[in-house]
Amino acid sequence: MPKPTTLVSVGTAAFVAASFYPGYIAGSNRRTVKNAAAKLDFGAQVTKDSEEQDKRIPESDSESESEDELADISKLPLTSGDDCKMVLVVRTDLGMTSGKIAAQCSHAALACYKAMKAQNPSLLRLWENNGQTKIALRCSDEEELLVMQAQAQSLNLCARSIRDAGRTQIEAGSRTVLGIAGPTRLVNQVTGLLKLL
Repeated sequence: MPKPTTLVSVGTAAFVAASFYPGYIAGSNRRTVKNAAAKLDFGAQVTKDSEEQDKRIPESDSESESEDELADISKLPLTSGDDCKMVLVVRTDLGMTSGKIAAQCSHAALACYKAMKAQNPSLLRLWENNGQTKIALRCSDEEELLVMQAQAQSLNLCARSIRDAGRTQIEAGSRTVLGIAGPTRLVNQVTGLLKLL
């Protein structure tokens, strides 16, 4: 049988621990709040540093749509029965890896999206309402890509080609992917004979 003083000591220790617990929690909460505030300040600093770095990066060092194909797509005739799609025509002569192709197709899709949003919101809504169809096709070289781009522009389709920044696999300024968006009947006139990627 334990001594009565031992029971009192354990009981006293439990009482003392219980009385310090709320203070411990309050102190922990203060540390958590300070840590959260420090993280917010750090996040603000990272954002600020990132913005300053973006200002220092020259425009020519990033993936971009080529400047010579910014035709006005607001004149594209749409009918109520039109369905719409976006094709991404990829050059196969550059030997891009699948990851590089995916990145370049993403650039082209985003360039087409931004052009439709700015110049022809009706076309964008039509594409969105038709499931945002995207199809990857292949072409043999830059010449074929440029011919398709000119054909698409002559039909007032949204046509955006992407020039690579040259930081990884291919030469800077190389056209990699052509994005074409519009009514399926018109897009097929330009890309209907191409094979799937």
